[in-house]
Amino acid sequence: MSRTIEYGNLMHRAMRGLIQEVLEDVQENGLPGAHHFFITFDTNHPDAALADWLKQRYPNEMTVVMQHWYDNLEVGDEGFGITLNFGDAPENLYVPYDAIQTFVDPSVEFGLRFETQPKDGEDEDSDEDEDDTPPHSGDIVSLDSFRKH
Repeated sequence: MSRTIEYGNLMHRAMRGLIQEVLEDVQENGLPGAHHFFITFDTNHPDAALADWLKQRYPNEMTVVMQHWYDNLEVGDEGFGITLNFGDAPENLYVPYDAIQTFVDPSVEFGLRFETQPKDGEDEDSDEDEDDTPPHSGDIVSLDSFRKH
């Protein structure tokens, strides 16, 4: 089998690096101006950590809002930890970057959406496959819809 450039995976890694850089700045300096984030993530990701009651309430995915009140933002190379308030109950979360499905900052109409990529060993095309489409087609992310007009 010939080697291919995995543009989709490379793009996802770059976009997750952008999220890490943004969160590192917020960790050091706080949220500037009206910026705030809606972050949707896969609660089934093996490295995601959240309270049992949150996992039961959001068995597949969860969207958190990082805006007025958050605490203990700890940004690492693989993900970030944060304490958020859920109905006057502070809860610690750990969100791996690989678990993020969407990252949106509505204050500037910016958003990223991550398409699910097959993991190594999953749904791989065999040599007998006669489909001419590449095994991992890349995702094109258009930012035009998020720009202010």
